Amino acid sequence: MTAFEEFGVLPEIGRAVDELEWTLPTDVQAEAIPLILGGGDVLMAAETGSGKTGAFCLPILQIVWETLKDIQEGKGQKGGGGAAASGTTAKPWTMSFFDRGNALAVSPEGLKCQSREFKEWHGCRCTTGVQGAGKYFFEATVTDEGLCRVGWSTQSANLDLGTCKFGFGFGGTGKKSNNRQFDDYGEAFGINDIIGCLLDLQANEVRYMKNGKDLGVAFKVPDFLRTEAFYPAVVLKNAEMLFNFGEEPFKHPPPKGFVALTAADKKNVKNNPQAVPSAAAVADAKPKPNAPQAIIIEPSRELAEQTLTQITRFKKHLRDPMISELLLIGGVNVRDQMAALERGVDIIVATPGRLEDLIGGGYLLLSHCRFFVLDEADGLLQQGYGDMIDRLHKQIPKITADGRRLQMIVCSATLHSFDVKKMAERLMHFPTWVDLKGEDAVPETVHHVVVRVDPQKDTAWHNMRQRIQTDGVHAQDNHKMDRAIIFCRTKLDCDNLEKYFRQVAGQKYSCVCLHGDRKPQERKANLEAFKEKRVKFLICTDVAARGIDVTGLPFMINITLPDEKSNYVHRIGRVGRAERMGLAISL
Repeated sequence: MTAFEEFGVLPEIGRAVDELEWTLPTDVQAEAIPLILGGGDVLMAAETGSGKTGAFCLPILQIVWETLKDIQEGKGQKGGGGAAASGTTAKPWTMSFFDRGNALAVSPEGLKCQSREFKEWHGCRCTTGVQGAGKYFFEATVTDEGLCRVGWSTQSANLDLGTCKFGFGFGGTGKKSNNRQFDDYGEAFGINDIIGCLLDLQANEVRYMKNGKDLGVAFKVPDFLRTEAFYPAVVLKNAEMLFNFGEEPFKHPPPKGFVALTAADKKNVKNNPQAVPSAAAVADAKPKPNAPQAIIIEPSRELAEQTLTQITRFKKHLRDPMISELLLIGGVNVRDQMAALERGVDIIVATPGRLEDLIGGGYLLLSHCRFFVLDEADGLLQQGYGDMIDRLHKQIPKITADGRRLQMIVCSATLHSFDVKKMAERLMHFPTWVDLKGEDAVPETVHHVVVRVDPQKDTAWHNMRQRIQTDGVHAQDNHKMDRAIIFCRTKLDCDNLEKYFRQVAGQKYSCVCLHGDRKPQERKANLEAFKEKRVKFLICTDVAARGIDVTGLPFMINITLPDEKSNYVHRIGRVGRAERMGLAISL
């Protein structure tokens, strides 16, 4: 068994990783792989070169392959605590993955509901209810700021609890509601308050408790509803609630005579028929050829190509079914990409422009997307793709036709920017932070040197080895940098430096250039020349600071410093990788 298999990774993937001589998982891989395999949203902050790409590619490959295998064998597809797509009974006493509003998320274990929609209410019902006779109780805890209403609902009720005659709610503003009649009741509640919901089918009454205090009768159940089943229900507006139906001890036990829903007599228990997928959804469970299960968005062509290469390596031993991956970047014939989509694709690695073009043209469907990955998320936002990310996320179903929940993975070496945090808060549900570096942290293996120069006024820096006192360690090496990556702030700076090296310095300073105005094939060829040590220096803008993986690179020079401190972190991440020492020099 390989070290990766201990995290639940398939032996076939573990074997491929072993052949790449990844003997042990990196810290970020050890944290993130089990979380993603477990069905959660993940935010990853770790050093460049720490293995983030493997941390999300490995579990995504595994889940995509297992899904394809289930489809191939005709097995019912399970929906993370919800019902099986074959139509079997939903797991009792969890909130439903199907009987819910589009913008409301249910956690994998089915006991927490969350909506990040600010303007609209979104509701959800439980997979199971009670009818006939008995006195029943459950607790709901407010776990985040926002507006919420909780209570009991029949199958005929609106998901917007309390706005029709078939549902009974109690809201955080201290109002009870039924059939759009909002009346003062009890008292207001908010974050960390625990609301007890009581249903007495003998006296036909609904009442509530707040933090153990009985607030009295809220509603009398009308005669026309006395034969109906009642389901725990909630409606939220930018809020979150945690439910306890009796599997755990109650924080505030109910009054005498009331029992937890989990202890209800089976003859009084009713399964929610809307808590399992419809026959149409089951029939639609098999994705169309151009409906991938995973979409990975990268800020540059180079990084997209590297990610696709990693996926190809990791899937080497996965057979029957085979996984099909596709690179969608500019500079490649779009008709070839359309033809590949028609043949069928499971995983997409893309840059934003080409991806949105193909989605907008109807050539790529989002109907079965299970993974939405933003790599180098701060770079995507800096390049102005925030609105596009919002649009794509809105189009992706939060629950697929077969009951699987959308998982979102966001990663970067500089995850702590305000914009990234706001985006995560807006789009992700119950994300787990994997933060192994902290804000503004840099690799310990990189040494930093700042050389203050004014090249217009001070020409003495040409002889700075005689002017600056050093420890003498490098006194004899004559600054022989056999390989280095050199960063300039603008594309014009890069072009000028390349011209200087070639005209003045000759072969001693052989170089290639990499920036956004160079054609894709030239960029690719230049990067390969540098990787293969056919030239000594790679001159580039910040577009190359993200994701360029060059083994054993010892030196990095900032000819001009970046505008953003986050870009400095990315630049220096090119050296000092995989425990090697590196030197970063800034002029």
